[in-house]
Amino acid sequence: MASMRALYFEEHGGVDRIRFGERPLPEPGPGQVRVRLKAAALNHLDLFVLGGLPGIPIELPHIGGADGAGVVDAVGPGVEDVEPGLEVVFDPGLSCGSCEFCLKGEQSLCVRYGILGEHVDGTFAEAVVVPAASLAPKPAHLGWESAAAFPLTYLTAWRMLVERGGLRPGETVLIHGIGGGVSLACLQLARHVGARVLVTSRSEEKLERARELGADELLPADDQVSRQVRKLTGKRGVDVVVDSVGKATWMQSLRSAARGGRIVTCGATTGPDPAEEIRIIFWNQLSIIGSTMGSREDWRRVVRAVTEWRLEPVVDRVFPLERGREAYGRLEAAEQFGKVVLSTGA
Repeated sequence: MASMRALYFEEHGGVDRIRFGERPLPEPGPGQVRVRLKAAALNHLDLFVLGGLPGIPIELPHIGGADGAGVVDAVGPGVEDVEPGLEVVFDPGLSCGSCEFCLKGEQSLCVRYGILGEHVDGTFAEAVVVPAASLAPKPAHLGWESAAAFPLTYLTAWRMLVERGGLRPGETVLIHGIGGGVSLACLQLARHVGARVLVTSRSEEKLERARELGADELLPADDQVSRQVRKLTGKRGVDVVVDSVGKATWMQSLRSAARGGRIVTCGATTGPDPAEEIRIIFWNQLSIIGSTMGSREDWRRVVRAVTEWRLEPVVDRVFPLERGREAYGRLEAAEQFGKVVLSTGA
């Protein structure tokens, strides 16, 4: 059996569980293609999968990684419109294609929805098998590392801000925890929409780098965020709050939103059980909006936006695949500004 180099783990736990070695080379099944990967990118999801997700059984050994970019080198039965040699990126979302939500074009609401690298082996390897329907041509202006860095975060940000949050030109948005992939994607997309952008971080360096990327206002991430937001907006508050931090920021989000404002959330990196104040929600008629990944139409729009707007993800650091444990460690320590990327060296 042919093999490939990969990062994998044989038991759940910390970063010390990450191994580098040989794994079987996957073969594409019906409707699938195999992509020889040039680069892959980490997300916080990879840390959660490594640690173990309650209620989500993961077959071990397991290869993590949702994001990647590479070259198609094999196609499965029934794939007629994809040729080997095509340079591609791909939607990390996996859906059944037949439930009521998939039939309505809402794949991220699929009753069997999954994510590459979470529910099946992912991209931290020399090759990965993905549905042919998930492919898109690699934007020509992006190098391999940048191309690998945008799919999950930009898809998530697009769904949150544009489709679910309905951000419009002239509105004001607050983004918590600038420096991660989703928050930086939200910053770039909000600027292109024409919104005023306020960002928070505990790091002065990250705040200054966010200014260079177009953030209008920089706020220390402390218990005074909502007070500062009110000051900067003439006591009004912001139209949209992007909160993927969770427990540490939720009350500040509620207090920062304007009357009739929207709070969109796609995650909770500091914990899923924040303090709550329901009266603020109904007094101010706030909308609390959940968002996860995106539909295939969202994916097509994201790729088009990246290509036409010449958006380029912020890459923090690139590690060779064999040093993947260090890459995991950097993400775990929250040292990164932008995406941590792995290069296969291919």
